[in-house]
Amino acid sequence: MGFRFAAIRRASFTARKAASKSVEVPKGYLAVYVGEKQKRFMIPISYLNQPSFQDLLGQAEEEFGYDHPMGGLTIPCSEDIFQHITSHLNGQ
Repeated sequence: MGFRFAAIRRASFTARKAASKSVEVPKGYLAVYVGEKQKRFMIPISYLNQPSFQDLLGQAEEEFGYDHPMGGLTIPCSEDIFQHITSHLNGQ
């Protein structure tokens, strides 16, 4: 029985490791989904302290609560608006 458990555990670890490589997020960044097509963006976690980004987080909380359809943080605005806000944050 011990051998079988170890084999299952190893297979599970391998599957998780393979899955994590396909969706890796660099250290210090957060993946968010934006727009109708739920495009994935990587943003620096420092954005979370910015008032303009906190407004987006408030909108996400109002619309989705803590149940985001993509499994990650979903921002309920268009890609254009999101890129406009983040471009200003990049300049700071």
